[in-house]
Amino acid sequence: METPEIILATITGQDKPGLTAALTAILARHNASVLDIGQSDIHHSLSLGILFRTTPEASGHILKELLFKASELEVQIRFSPISQEAYENWVARQGKHRWIITILGRKITARHIALVSEEISAQGLNIDSIVRLTGRPPLAEEVDSKSKMCIEFSVRGTPADHTRMQHNLMEISSREDFDVSMQEDNIYRRSRRLVCFDMDSTLIQTEVIDELADRAGVGQQVREITAQAMRGEIDFNESFIRRVALLKGLEVSVMQDIAEHLPITEGVERMMDVLHRAGFKTAILSGGFTYFANYLKRRFGFDYVYANELEIEDGRLTGRHLGEIVDGRRKAELLRLIAQFEKIHIEQTIAVGDGANDLPMLAEAGLGIAFHAKPKVKQSADQSISTIGLDGILYFIGFKDSFIE
Repeated sequence: METPEIILATITGQDKPGLTAALTAILARHNASVLDIGQSDIHHSLSLGILFRTTPEASGHILKELLFKASELEVQIRFSPISQEAYENWVARQGKHRWIITILGRKITARHIALVSEEISAQGLNIDSIVRLTGRPPLAEEVDSKSKMCIEFSVRGTPADHTRMQHNLMEISSREDFDVSMQEDNIYRRSRRLVCFDMDSTLIQTEVIDELADRAGVGQQVREITAQAMRGEIDFNESFIRRVALLKGLEVSVMQDIAEHLPITEGVERMMDVLHRAGFKTAILSGGFTYFANYLKRRFGFDYVYANELEIEDGRLTGRHLGEIVDGRRKAELLRLIAQFEKIHIEQTIAVGDGANDLPMLAEAGLGIAFHAKPKVKQSADQSISTIGLDGILYFIGFKDSFIE
């Protein structure tokens, strides 16, 4: 029995319609088996690799026909014989862990790519592919305030120290002013279905209780308590009760005016539009107030809202709340309950928040993202977004601009 030949054909040159079809048709005529195929296209410059198996009798005819066809198509082709041992070793490596490392920011430089690539190499991992998720950047050097760049690495292997690698990537991104995510490329990463958001300083660029406090004339007192709670210096429930008490006597009509002028975070509308079109469920899990969370629900179409209810008597706030306080523990619990109700595995969930009381749900979710977070929160999170808007999470999920638009 003849020993089969394994050959790698590498084709480069100007891309054009029908090129892949013409080359694979030659392999088909001679009953060659395609063992692997991959193609990339950068500025119409093609790089195509075809690994195929054939018989010694047919290989000469295949190579000759491929050479003629390549010349006709005005591309270059070269052939590399692959030993059976080398092929079996390559196949054996397919079972190794796969990771997706995403870097994004207003601008991604060669230095950013080099630093991330060096960390990948230092951990003994191999880069299988690199793709750009955002549209092509303009030639102008100036970075627009709304511009976005994102590059995704597909990486194979087992990190020498996964925890250390995650820490190093976060440290590099913080120092160099870009964002990074490292996720295991498994079935759950490819099928996220529920996204839960904090509200204050996440979906909106303010703390609503501070806005209420300003109207009540106690802004400075409330902000001091808020800052302590967000830094994790005092218990959230205690801080919540103290702050709400300071709002006693405020007219309810003030809340509508505040709601209608909430500063919405960059990217919320685009993000929600894409998440809805892709079939995601969305929730607001907030230590803020239901009045404002329900306003966002109506405006952007969130599926669930859980927040704190302010007690009202005779058109004024009493300084008390109704029901259980939505704190960090309750947020994590609600994330689990919504996932169970929607029959979604916990690893298919995403949580996004900025404060210390968001840490439990960030840890609970399959993908926890610290968004423009306080230092303590960012240090505790495995993924963060600090340079662009909330629609940055679309790239962590794996969406490309070409699909989104």
